[in-house]
Amino acid sequence: MRPGDHADAVDVFPQITQPSLGPIGWLRWAWRQLASMRTALVLLLLLAIAAVPGSLFPQRSADPNGVIQWRTDNPDAFPTVDALGLFDVYTSPWFSAIYLLLFTSLIGCIIPRTLHHAKALRGTPPRTPVRLSRLAHHDSRQLTIDDAGRAEQAAGEAIGAAAKQLRRNGYRVARYDTGRTYSVSAERGYLRETGNLVFHASLVGVLVAVGVGGGFGYTGQRVIVEGTTFLNALGDYSSFNPGRFVDGSDLTPYAVTLDDFQVRYQAAGEPGAGQAGDFVADLSVRAPDGTNQQQQVRVNHPLRIGDDNIFLLGNGYAPTITIRNPDGETVYRESQPFLPQDATMTSLGVVKVADGLPEQIGLIGFLYPTQQELTSGAYTSVFPDLIYPVVTFNVFVGSLGIDDGTPRSVYTLEVGEMTQLTGGDTGVDSIELRPGETADLPNGWGTITFENESATGDVGDSVKRFASLQIQRDPSGIWVLAFSLLALAGLLTALFVPRRRVWVKATPSGKHVNFEYAALARGEDPTLGKALALVVDRHLTALRVRTEPVNEKE
Repeated sequence: MRPGDHADAVDVFPQITQPSLGPIGWLRWAWRQLASMRTALVLLLLLAIAAVPGSLFPQRSADPNGVIQWRTDNPDAFPTVDALGLFDVYTSPWFSAIYLLLFTSLIGCIIPRTLHHAKALRGTPPRTPVRLSRLAHHDSRQLTIDDAGRAEQAAGEAIGAAAKQLRRNGYRVARYDTGRTYSVSAERGYLRETGNLVFHASLVGVLVAVGVGGGFGYTGQRVIVEGTTFLNALGDYSSFNPGRFVDGSDLTPYAVTLDDFQVRYQAAGEPGAGQAGDFVADLSVRAPDGTNQQQQVRVNHPLRIGDDNIFLLGNGYAPTITIRNPDGETVYRESQPFLPQDATMTSLGVVKVADGLPEQIGLIGFLYPTQQELTSGAYTSVFPDLIYPVVTFNVFVGSLGIDDGTPRSVYTLEVGEMTQLTGGDTGVDSIELRPGETADLPNGWGTITFENESATGDVGDSVKRFASLQIQRDPSGIWVLAFSLLALAGLLTALFVPRRRVWVKATPSGKHVNFEYAALARGEDPTLGKALALVVDRHLTALRVRTEPVNEKE
């Protein structure tokens, strides 16, 4: 039923087709979509969601031992999770893609808005509307003058007084006098948009600071046993994750010795029994200037040396194990860190002996600080402190897999090509030792001793402790803080500074001058009505005259 000349009539207009965008057009369309605030908000939300796996999975940059343990606990899922980059979330391609897109989107939003805002700041308030009564916030007053010839003069003077008053209150004002109508237009609140732009520009500043600072910073981990020293050199780190522009040759020269590690546990029978109340690592520090200092590191209270911050990440026991061959010669003596497995500090450790015995052997040990036997015959620890410490070992013989130079973790033992000699299904009991005790190795290959490190023989001091330290240099920290504070200031400004326009109009009519007051807000402004009432009161007070309300509309 459409007319024959309708645009959809194919018979009349058979050649009409939609215009083709082409490559340039599609690029412009894509850029406009990317450079919109809606896209920036979506990308910011995606960035927050993408960061969630970083708190659910251990990260290689912060907790490499946790990654190793996760692999041990989940051997089937580990390859898939690792391929997805969930152990390196913040350096993964998909996280970097979101990061860069957000960076580009914010810049695309900020630049045109800044240019538009700068132009608006140089502009003048808009002309006074003809019908102010149509605005939601409006007030009308009438002034009676004895001399009708002075009505126009009184109207002009009243508008001049209104302009001065509004200017003192922080408004930008402009006079618009047309014929026998006098008016002033005023606006304020451009600081709101300034704060908005400062907020988004500060977000870009944070992104730049994190990106650039990450390239010049580094993070390293080191496990230090009591009585040992860590040198801030590349070869002395357990793991080292440098930034793109760091080669490890310009590290700050200092040395840190762990003198003592103190832990206070809640006593049995008290609320929270067995929980650690405090951790303190007492350190001897040889500073870059050659001076010796006594320092402490606590949880959330890092030690700063030069540009490095040293954080306390974890702790545990490091039993000293001595292995001798059949001739009584010492072939191994180390204070080996055992990694805690539960809240009661049941700890797992590995001892590897590559030379000095007829074959290479590996021992998987468990340390029970307060050992107790379950009804099943298995051992457990019932308290994290050293009250009745026991260590057990299962012995494996065969290649340790280190002869070809392949690096192996000191906390794991690959037993796939080794033969188990004690524990498990071998029919031979695991080696069980208490501090100061010695036991024979299988096949008459020598002895193993669990050394008592206490000078007085006290069981509570029989085992050394270790501290896991993280050494971090982050040159972007001060910049991130500065931009974050600037973003907070901009956000508060954007939230609490209202954007308003106010008009005052005076129209002489015989012996009367009719005043009209109106206000308009850009966005939500619940206090606009009160602000207009305050403008009216101040204006009439400044005129020192009495007026009669004509029409009040809220």
